[in-house]
Amino acid sequence: MTDHAGAAAPGVIQSWRTTLIPTAREAPAEAESPSHVLLLRAGFIRKLGAGIYDYLPLAWRVLSKICRIVRQEMDSAGAAELLLPVLLPTELYAGTRRDLDYGDLLFKVTDRKGAVAALGPTHEEPMTELVKAAVTSYKQLPLNLYQIQTKFRDEARPRSGLLRCREFLMKDAYTFHLAVEGPGGLNEAYDAMHRAYVNIFRRCRLDFTVVEAESGPIGGSASHEFMVNCASGEDTILKCPVSGYAANVEKCEIGERPRGTFAEPATGDLMEVHTPNLPGIEEVGKFMGVKPARMLKTIVFRSAADVMWVLAVVRGDQEVNEGKVKAATGFPVVLADEREARAAGFSIGYVSPRMIRTVPASMLLIDPDASLGGFWASGADKPDYHVKHFNWRRDVGDLLDDPRRVRVTDIRNAVAGDPSPRAAGISLETGRGIEVGHIFKLGTKYSDAMGFSVLDEKQHKRAVIMGCYGLGVSRTMAACVEMSHDANGIVWPAPIAPYHVVITMMKPEAPEHTAAVRTLAEALSDAGIDVLIDDRDERPGVKFKDADLIGIPIRLTVGDKALAEGSVEFKLRTDPGKGESVPLAEAARRCLAAL
Repeated sequence: MTDHAGAAAPGVIQSWRTTLIPTAREAPAEAESPSHVLLLRAGFIRKLGAGIYDYLPLAWRVLSKICRIVRQEMDSAGAAELLLPVLLPTELYAGTRRDLDYGDLLFKVTDRKGAVAALGPTHEEPMTELVKAAVTSYKQLPLNLYQIQTKFRDEARPRSGLLRCREFLMKDAYTFHLAVEGPGGLNEAYDAMHRAYVNIFRRCRLDFTVVEAESGPIGGSASHEFMVNCASGEDTILKCPVSGYAANVEKCEIGERPRGTFAEPATGDLMEVHTPNLPGIEEVGKFMGVKPARMLKTIVFRSAADVMWVLAVVRGDQEVNEGKVKAATGFPVVLADEREARAAGFSIGYVSPRMIRTVPASMLLIDPDASLGGFWASGADKPDYHVKHFNWRRDVGDLLDDPRRVRVTDIRNAVAGDPSPRAAGISLETGRGIEVGHIFKLGTKYSDAMGFSVLDEKQHKRAVIMGCYGLGVSRTMAACVEMSHDANGIVWPAPIAPYHVVITMMKPEAPEHTAAVRTLAEALSDAGIDVLIDDRDERPGVKFKDADLIGIPIRLTVGDKALAEGSVEFKLRTDPGKGESVPLAEAARRCLAAL
């Protein structure tokens, strides 16, 4: 094996009896996801508290190898490593108010003097504060800084082991620029970090997809997620099988769809139906004898500046996408406060598109699927009532022709079968994935909030432009197990496996076996291969099961018969067979070729 620079590095030799690998036949009952079950059973992690885990020696070796790859690629991308405190004074959030965005997810502690601090979930604010204090001129930019550190989030319901826990290992990087375009600009750094992330996950040999994503509470103008593909993944990914386009549900665009002309005649007179005590659209539809796909769902938003109400209309079997609503309006919006909306005349839960005629400072957004003609049911704009035979032209009127008030545009979540936005005639497909990395173009969100500006070449103050790049190190380890395991245990890719080879000794007490194993281990180490020697006084079946469980890529078995022939049994973890006999002198070369 070689390091990133190509230089040979000696491998580690470790005895099973001198390390800690507490394997178990069963995992605790609360462990459900494959990674949670297998990392516990294989002795990689141990639960200390809800969402809090010990990293045992095998796990720490995997994490260290992931960190090594991360550091090499970050350094190659021009980043410099540092380490910031975990304990963050809450005064740092005064400008960004992200402590409010995080809400109960933010761990807070109070010291003996009553000062409140947070355990950092990410480090945008302290990193901005640091660079603000050190950088005053454009000549000091661009700058790319990163750290690998423990982060904290107070998850209400920690689950799936390391996939959703309260304390986790993360790499976060931040870039600082005077411009977006050109040499030294944000786009140049963003592209370099994008390449670095692709290199990291390829070198870890993960099956992953890069998807367009929403920025969420981090903020910013553009972002991409790096998702490990696996059937047990918690996130839905939508992909175009022809163009390669991929996005998460919150971000995925939808290709051209048929739109109504608003000229279709009504299917009947508007008919009110009393619908009391029916909590959801499915129940309302059953009561009215109408399928959800023929009902209109109207969600009320408010502009962040409190000057405009926005009514977003989709089919009853579809979901409004808040990010698309923001893009369609051209200004920031938030879901309307129910009390304020009721005061403005909206009967929340029973709103119809007709309210555009009643509330002057309002805008109506209609998803193309909801704009078509035919029979429609909707809310009746009063509690406990719906209407049948809603008709766009009759019930909304000439406002449909005013593009300042009414727009037909994509405002719903994409689903499998929707037209691809990148290839005509092709439908989107879905997959499942686990997010292991997320990169953002932050722009000036944090520099504006924290008063971070520098003087440009004309001695004018300019807000510093930022990028943010997060990678879950412990999450990557868990996602790899979700992606790569079988009925017998974990199947580690060689670059991040805790050891490359496990040597199973049939007779650890026999001097000739010990001597042969030592010679074999040293030859493997000289080739740069990490070796774990199973020298326990256990039955062969136990050793073989444990070797499969912990997932080492290659098992070499040393027994009487093989030694008598001057050979060892060679078996790949992915090989369902018994293995094959390989001469001792050829074992290191054979292992190296297989890795």
